[in-house]
Amino acid sequence: MIQSCYIPWRGYFDFIDSVDLFVLYDDVQYSSGGWQNRNRIKSRTGRRWLSVPVRYRFGDPIDAVAIGVTTGTSWREIHRRALQNALARAPYFAEAMQIWEESIANEDSTLSALNGRLIEAVCRYLNISTRIVRSRDYELSGAKTERLLALLRKLGATQYLSGPSARDYLEPDRFGANGIGLEYKSYDYPNYPQLWGEFAGAVTVLDLIANCGPRSRDFLKSTTPTVVAVPSPG
Repeated sequence: MIQSCYIPWRGYFDFIDSVDLFVLYDDVQYSSGGWQNRNRIKSRTGRRWLSVPVRYRFGDPIDAVAIGVTTGTSWREIHRRALQNALARAPYFAEAMQIWEESIANEDSTLSALNGRLIEAVCRYLNISTRIVRSRDYELSGAKTERLLALLRKLGATQYLSGPSARDYLEPDRFGANGIGLEYKSYDYPNYPQLWGEFAGAVTVLDLIANCGPRSRDFLKSTTPTVVAVPSPG
């Protein structure tokens, strides 16, 4: 269960590929400065941000955040040119751009819808068959661990895979008391062939696809196992 992000890095898709059911956790408060509306690309001049303009009020959930309108050149054209400048020399650039172009063509009005469409398109390319659902559909209440456990109970889950940063607030004892195992994902990846000098891993997955194409899955999986905090029952 992770908030949707704009064309995320490969670790996001490794996470999806590691579970039976993945939840886009977009009924929680949007915060500016995160990854929900932006990501990075690597270009000949270094890493740069691609940001989707948004309109929201403080307290709005992610799935209520609207995509903003820019004056002058549209954000789509700005991103298109940036991706072309950064990745056009990569051997599978056309495949990466097709994923992006077909996803933005729907002209979604909300950030969450756009992110979900892009995430699902990348999953299809990478042959990730994990079912993806949205937290909004489950009418959740509470906060942090309690909210998470309520969703896991509704889903009939017996094991939960978490991102490593959640160690700061999750309560492992409560998982055990609810008969649910808890593991933390590791993010440890091999380098892949990449343009523009020293390798940079924390960039959009489109960089991986443009450079590796059909071999992208060879570089998708973390080389270190998950950390078990609460063993799965049975």
